[in-house]
Order: sequence, then C-alpha cells, then structure tokens
Amino acid sequence: MDGIEQWKNEAQQWLQQGIDYAQQIPPTQLYAAVAVLIFTTIFLLAVRLFKRTKSNTIVLTGLSGSGKTVLFYQLRDGSSHQGTVTSMEPNEGTFILNSEISKKGKIKPVHLVDVPGHSRLRPKLDEFLPQAAGIVFVVDALEFIPNLRAISEYLYDILTKGSVVKKKVPVVICCNKTDKVTAHTKEFIRKQLEKEIDKLRASRSGLSEADVVNDFTLGIPGEAFSFSHCSNKVTIAEASALTGEISQVEEFIREHVKP
Repeated sequence: MDGIEQWKNEAQQWLQQGIDYAQQIPPTQLYAAVAVLIFTTIFLLAVRLFKRTKSNTIVLTGLSGSGKTVLFYQLRDGSSHQGTVTSMEPNEGTFILNSEISKKGKIKPVHLVDVPGHSRLRPKLDEFLPQAAGIVFVVDALEFIPNLRAISEYLYDILTKGSVVKKKVPVVICCNKTDKVTAHTKEFIRKQLEKEIDKLRASRSGLSEADVVNDFTLGIPGEAFSFSHCSNKVTIAEASALTGEISQVEEFIREHVKP
C-alpha cells in the first residue's frame, strides 16, 4: 500500500509540474503546439485509414463468350469448370489466387467479380467499378474480327466512365484463347482496337450534348487514338483460360492488389 501511495504522490507531482510548465508558455505558442499535435494525429489516422481501405477488387468484364467465367475459376481454384454457361449474374468471391496458395508470407486475398457481358446486364458493371482496383477486359482472340465493333464500343464506354477516369483505374485487355493457332496476336488486337476506337471517337464527337452518354472523351484532339493517351494505364496481355496459361493476368492483379 505504501508503494501505491508513493506512486500516486509522484504522479501528482509530475502532473503539477506539467501544469506549471504549461502556464509559463505564452498562449500563442501553446495554441500552436496543440494545433500541430491535433493535425499530426489526424494525418496519421487518415494514412492508416487509407491503407486499411485500399481496394482489393478486380473486375472481369468483356463480351459474352470471351471466357471471363473460365478465367474466374482458373484464378480461384485452378480449374476451367468446363461446361459452364453464360453467366446471367455476377460471379463474385474473395480468395487467395490459386497459384499463391502454397506461397509463404503475407498474401492479400483478392475480391474478384465476373460481370456478365450481355448488353442487358452491363449496368451491373456500374455497381462494382467505383471500388475497382483494376479491370480485366477479356477479348476472344479467335472471334475478334467479327466482334471488333461491339468490343470497341464496350471498351470505349468503360474507358470514358467517370468512376474509371477520375480514379485512374488500370485496365488490362486480356486476349484470351491465344493458345489456338488461328488466334490473333495481342499486338494485332491492340492496333485494331485503337483504330476502331478512333472511329468511334470521331462519330461520337458529332453527337449533340443531349445524346452523349459518356462522362469523358478519349484521346488527344487532332491525333489518332492510342491507349497511351488514356489518363489511366491500359495494357495488353495474352492468356488461355481453358489451359490455365494466365500468368500475365495474375501479374496484373498482384501489381494492383498488394499485401
């Protein structure tokens, strides 16, 4: 008990000394010190909150039949799930990538969303884009030419959405099914998409303001369109979801969803 009393007396002395010292400080200096302390505390809390809430959501999208759902399952459990049908609802899950299950150390789970590609269901995409850390836009490299216009229109709409442009959400154009002999190369696909989007840009620039549905415009006026003109980073990758050759997609995911 004597020890506790002695500790209480010493604590009271320290407190009184602190009060006496504070009273000797000019009010302006005291207010400045308090302001600095409060600002520093708020700043540190904001930094911690930002780190804690950094998104781990990756959105898979593209036309129906491009292989999004097969890619989803390959990323999740290493299986192609042959026999899957066109998704009418988003496939969604939070998990460690299948290729990283055996890795040691801290690995951040990925929230992966496979959004249906049917035109009627695309509004569902807007539910997930605001929280996206990255977008994987899947293209069928076998049936690319017949679908070029539709692919370009869908990609154009994504690249001009306010939720993508303002946050500079990175996009990878995943050329799927490149294991097939007749599949187009990623460079060919990139060039054709740039040309088609350039045509779209020209045609949509002639629309009246009432008819424009896109939040932003693409490219630099007077120059042919290039993905390098986008405010967000747009890259091209090759994959074969059916055979499990998806390393470039996994690299994109890990670049933007870090532990």
